[in-house]
Amino acid sequence: MARVAGVDLPPNKRAQIGLTYIYGVGKSRATEVLGKAGVSIDAKIRDLTEDELNKIRTILDQEGEIEGDLRKRVQMDIKRLMDIGCYRGLRHRRSLPVRGQRTSTNARTRKGPRKAAVAKKKAPGKK
Repeated sequence: MARVAGVDLPPNKRAQIGLTYIYGVGKSRATEVLGKAGVSIDAKIRDLTEDELNKIRTILDQEGEIEGDLRKRVQMDIKRLMDIGCYRGLRHRRSLPVRGQRTSTNARTRKGPRKAAVAKKKAPGKK
């Protein structure tokens, strides 16, 4: 099983798609990395040699943040927005959409399941 950046890559996938299992690597970045490493994008992960995997690992290490470092940076950026009290930070703090979407309808993904309306008890009628 091929392991790159702490992630087990699926052996039956093409190299380009397999690399996208790493956080911070999409299709375009995977294609770029494979080109620099001299590996065909159509090669299966299981067919890659240990030498090719080592090339891919070194290129990913040199190119920039992936996996844990990137996750940490994203979380720190969000925390900074909340600390300075800007609008985006307040939206993050309240778990509301950050990028200007409407919230009167929709936005269920960000807001979570609907809160059930509490039914009021009817006061006993006077006779």
